[in-house]
Amino acid sequence: MANQPAMAILPGSTRKLVPFAKLIAKSDPNQRITVTVYVRRNPNPPAAAVQKVANFARQLPSEREKLSNDEFNSIYGADPADLKKVADWAKTVDLKASDLSVAKRSIKVQGTIAAIEKAFNIQLNDYEHPEDGRFRGREGDVHIPSDLLGILIGVYGLDTRKVGDERLRKINGRSADWKSFKKPVSKATRGVALAHLSNKWPGTFFPPQVAQLYQYPPGLDGAGQNVAIFAFNGGSSGDPRGGYKLQSLKTYFEQVLGGKTPSIKDVVVQGPGNDPGPDTQASSNNGDSTGEVMLDMCVVGSVAPGAKIFMYFTEFTTQGWLDGLSEAITDNNNISVISISYGNPEDDPEGAWTAMGVTQVNDAFEAAIAKQITICVAAGDDGSSDQVSSGAHVDFPASSPNVLGVGGTKLVATAGSPPAIAKETVWNEVQIKEGATGGGISAIFSKPDYQDAANVPVSVNPGHVVGRGVPDVAAVGDPVTGVVIMHVSGTKLEPIGGTSASAPLWASLIAVLNQGLKARCGFLNPILYGKAAKGVLNDITSGNNGAYAAGQGWDPCTGLGTPNGQRLLHVLTPQ
Repeated sequence: MANQPAMAILPGSTRKLVPFAKLIAKSDPNQRITVTVYVRRNPNPPAAAVQKVANFARQLPSEREKLSNDEFNSIYGADPADLKKVADWAKTVDLKASDLSVAKRSIKVQGTIAAIEKAFNIQLNDYEHPEDGRFRGREGDVHIPSDLLGILIGVYGLDTRKVGDERLRKINGRSADWKSFKKPVSKATRGVALAHLSNKWPGTFFPPQVAQLYQYPPGLDGAGQNVAIFAFNGGSSGDPRGGYKLQSLKTYFEQVLGGKTPSIKDVVVQGPGNDPGPDTQASSNNGDSTGEVMLDMCVVGSVAPGAKIFMYFTEFTTQGWLDGLSEAITDNNNISVISISYGNPEDDPEGAWTAMGVTQVNDAFEAAIAKQITICVAAGDDGSSDQVSSGAHVDFPASSPNVLGVGGTKLVATAGSPPAIAKETVWNEVQIKEGATGGGISAIFSKPDYQDAANVPVSVNPGHVVGRGVPDVAAVGDPVTGVVIMHVSGTKLEPIGGTSASAPLWASLIAVLNQGLKARCGFLNPILYGKAAKGVLNDITSGNNGAYAAGQGWDPCTGLGTPNGQRLLHVLTPQ
């Protein structure tokens, strides 16, 4: 006992018991698990590289100097000595350390649950939750050796509770055989059929029609861009499936829309990878994320068909989030845009996020800025309440000041040829139980500098703080005026909404802009709130999401507004 190192609480690691979760039993002590341990950034980054990244905020995309991998690692990577110190400690407590990564700042640590519990001074139990199924969990704090405090900053994979909900909305009973549409694509019209597309749900749109309404620059298809779509599945005893069927997508892209099927590559970070479920109402309610995956792919693949799509499959856990983000930001796929259509309330009373997890994810987003990767995140589909029973809340990771948070609107088009936007308001269909756009004031992130002139209001919650305002921008999200996509079965089309549609619409636009600029947009927020704050995007001034109302300029419902791609391309182009 005299040789046992002094232990300290790992800051931000506190876990509370999940409400309504039932304790089943102690976790099997002989089961082997793998956790991911993260260490701090290099404590002595070179000043020149740091300044290069700091300059990005006041530079146009084409003016920015790319960081080399060595420069990136010198700022956002780990000190190899820190990794070695943690790995050496792991060996002393009967754990195997592997996959030491300077770029990701992580180590994989494997061992029996008994050894893991002893090493981190925790108790792991198995629980059953009525909605999220069975998971391994813990209560209280994680402990680490005192001499690793400040070096070892996060341990993930101990707790496997679900983190992240899909941000899509369907209207029950609305689907139809794609072959029954009035004007199917023929070989003679293939490639020029967009203007003649029609569907059975007046007021809804195919994604390329939305792109036309939003004036995405013509003649650009995202060629040369690599877009990462995050897809979560696994990790639940409910229905952990989620994925896509390539043939169904080919039918949509080629036979319905008359275009081409984009390049698609799977990147399996954790879990089963591409594992499509039936996407029925029952399976979706039980955890099947297939509808979400198909929505994101149909939008990006039809609006930016020249871009290569990389499907990052990972699990619905904090470990899944962090390992997935670290992979997409640092691997060799040269990702330029990331689309994320999942989230939870940032101050979730059910404890989906720990303070440690939020900090680590936010740090990953900051690292993405240095790689000039744009991250588009859905802002939520439950109005200002964000699924919490009282008060106003915003969704994380959309509330991160390092991402482009995307809200939702209700979009009405004229009947002319070509059609134009007739009216656009805040999406709020709560009265008919079809959801409303998320948005509001963050309770955990302070207002970033780029929002200083945005007139961000105080929070409606007691204390009335002024924090990070969410969202930054918006796009159509109301399922009543939503996008028509292919069901995973490949036999029927259906209209879908939610900010899960809004986020990939913006991700597609960024890919198109990158192509037009011959440079990466990267972190757009400083430019959007500066050069593009007025007269560039479509300002949405009508409607509310519950606690907050739209108005001229930025607001906590639709941000700065919806896209006008051609005007935005002009602003981003050096004059």
